[in-house]
Amino acid sequence: MSTTASTATESGAGAGDRAGASRRQGTFYRGDPGMWSWVLHRITGVLTFFFLFVHVLDTALVRVSPNTYDQVIETYKTPIVNLLEVGLVGAVLFHALNGLRVLLVDFWAKGPKYQKTMLWVIGVVWVVVMVPGAFFMLKRTVETLFGGA
Repeated sequence: MSTTASTATESGAGAGDRAGASRRQGTFYRGDPGMWSWVLHRITGVLTFFFLFVHVLDTALVRVSPNTYDQVIETYKTPIVNLLEVGLVGAVLFHALNGLRVLLVDFWAKGPKYQKTMLWVIGVVWVVVMVPGAFFMLKRTVETLFGGA
């Protein structure tokens, strides 16, 4: 018997309570926006850590071999890396905004009550910041690839 059902039985709860508990068992977060924000927060944290790790390594190349450092920096000027930079900015922005939401949920008395609302607000703020940001970040790459002013 599950822990939830055994607790309900021990406390003298009726059969209806046990059926409700077993129906909810294992599906607490399935498809909930809060679950996806949790997953994205971890993914964006790992991506940001990976970027910082690579950034420290490539910056350290200056002392080892300045020519190699220059070659690495040239590869960063490619359109593919530009797309990756936009993704990095999006990841860092989401991670920062969601981190603020998590802080509010944890330390504000009304945070748990408004957590879903705050999730939608950070989603809107993320889009409002990312759309013009991505436009200006990709503008030079698009002009280079397809010609422009």
